[in-house]
Amino acid sequence: MTPAEINARWGQLQQRIAEDFDTEKPDVKVMLFLIGVQELGQGPKKFSKRQKEELMHIANCKLFSQLGFYKLEGLDQDGWPHWKLIKPIPNYTLLEQEMLMKSLIITYFDEMEA
Repeated sequence: MTPAEINARWGQLQQRIAEDFDTEKPDVKVMLFLIGVQELGQGPKKFSKRQKEELMHIANCKLFSQLGFYKLEGLDQDGWPHWKLIKPIPNYTLLEQEMLMKSLIITYFDEMEA
């Protein structure tokens, strides 16, 4: 996808999530949190600040596993997934990071609907 296509699809996804949750359009961090909650698979509940950070890490690992950077090792005793870094993630520019994250998030939600 081109940056223009990514931004258009991103806007559509933001709008859909905002309508689904009856809230304002979510930014990348909110999307990562939602993906983390989904990947944890324990449903919505109250999370501590540390747990929210861990959920965003889970989401990052899940998204970057699409590109072969991470591999799921398994779940701990509390059911939280643990990931292993397979290969180093390249140093992307800020714009490249933003476009890559948006693209990976779009793909994630596309696959969830498939």
